Amino acid sequence: MFEILKSFETKYGYLKKKGLTIEGLAMVDIKKKKHVIKISRPLVFDNRLIPKKFEGLDVKTNIKLNDEMPAEFQVDRTQPDWHKTQYIWAFERFEKYVERCEKDIKNQLNSPLMTKHEILDALCFGNFEEHKQKNLQLIKEGKLPAYLGN
Repeated sequence: MFEILKSFETKYGYLKKKGLTIEGLAMVDIKKKKHVIKISRPLVFDNRLIPKKFEGLDVKTNIKLNDEMPAEFQVDRTQPDWHKTQYIWAFERFEKYVERCEKDIKNQLNSPLMTKHEILDALCFGNFEEHKQKNLQLIKEGKLPAYLGN
C-alpha cells in the first residue's frame, strides 16, 4: 500500500507548489479495512488535476480552512450546531465567490483564459454541476441546510 502512496507522490507531487499537501494513508472503514489517500489543498486550487481514485484507493480531499477564507465562506463556527444552519461548501457560496473574484482567481490559478464554468469546476471538487445537484438533493432530504446568504 505504501508503494501506491509513493506512486501518487511521484505523479502528483508537483502540485505541492500549488498548495497541495499529501497527508498520507488513512483508514476510513475499520470493518472493511478501507484505506484512502488523504490530501489537503487551499480553497483556490484546480481540483481537476487530482483524481478521485488512484490505483484502487479513493483520494480524500480536505480544504485547508484558515482565518483568511473569503467572505462568502465565513461561517461562525463558535456557535453550537453551526453546521445545522450553515453549510460552508454550499454551491451558492462558490458562485458568489467566483462572481466577485473571477479575475483574482484566474491569476491565482495562473489561467487567465478560464471560463466562469471552468473556475467553478476547478474550485468545486472538480465538477460544479455534480456538487450543485448533490447539494440540492441533500437539502431536499433534510440532510443539509439551505443556503440563506451572507
